[in-house]
Amino acid sequence: MNRLAIIGGGSWGTALSIVLAPRFDRVRLWVYEQDLAARMSASRENDVYLPGLSLPPNVEAVSALEQALEGAEIVLGVMPSHRARGVYQQMAPLLDESMLLVSATKGLENGTLMRMSEVIRAVFGPKFDARIAVISGPTFAREVARGDPTALVAASTDPQLAQTVQSAFAGPTFRLYTSPDPAGVEIGGAVKNVVAIGAGVCHGVGLGHNALAALITRGLAEISRLALAMGGHPKTLAGLAGLGDLVLTCTGDLSRNRMVGVELAKGRKLDEIVNSMKMVAEGIKTTSATVDLARQHGVEMPIAQQMHAMLHQGRPPREAIRQLMERALKGE
Repeated sequence: MNRLAIIGGGSWGTALSIVLAPRFDRVRLWVYEQDLAARMSASRENDVYLPGLSLPPNVEAVSALEQALEGAEIVLGVMPSHRARGVYQQMAPLLDESMLLVSATKGLENGTLMRMSEVIRAVFGPKFDARIAVISGPTFAREVARGDPTALVAASTDPQLAQTVQSAFAGPTFRLYTSPDPAGVEIGGAVKNVVAIGAGVCHGVGLGHNALAALITRGLAEISRLALAMGGHPKTLAGLAGLGDLVLTCTGDLSRNRMVGVELAKGRKLDEIVNSMKMVAEGIKTTSATVDLARQHGVEMPIAQQMHAMLHQGRPPREAIRQLMERALKGE
């Protein structure tokens, strides 16, 4: 595996191009914004989404999907979840059946409620069924790009494919574990963003460590219930793609979703917060899909429901916390 195409030039896609560059002879990074791709080619830096970190010499920033995909052996999708289907549809005529498809997008598709690997299958059909994997875990893009030790999970229903991705991507600072549970890995990676908004609210209203610990623990219980109802494995949610990613996103200052909660707690409107952000906070859109999935599968998810009410129905943050605390008492 010598040629990699990364589809999505945000902070995570750029970070992956940097950390994976030593593993491949050629990395082509598809950037949606043509002007940004041109600047990255000239300056060797993503000045919008990951400033201050240089692209390795073998990373080529391009704005044409045809150029990005030409000759690629692995195609790594890192676009926002609400853009994924459209981008994959554009890619469909350009793919070769020998290519491996790996999704690094953490989100769910509103409306269809599909995980990203399911979106890929829906677009490309059965010919790629056995060639789809996902990667996820506790990963802040800037820390990955600067070479901080990072561990995550490569998951596929085909164990050999998961091992192939593991071998292709693993490096001195980028450790991958394999998993046979893409459903659990994707639900963990998507829904933790919803809980992280709540973690930001806790911080923004001045609550301490007790509240945060309770939110993370009960948030993990909600994520696990949903993942198991969708065919996931308990072991997955106790690992990097579940607990690990949840802790990182709920506690780290680099978390965009946590920041959204902090700003909501300060009284800012959601539209104002979103318009001020350069990058996507996946939890905003994922909250709606999560509540719909919970309803579909008969799963109780009170934290997700309160985040949905706060984001999309105007419920004040303190009222959302009050309603969580005053729910009927029950066993753990």
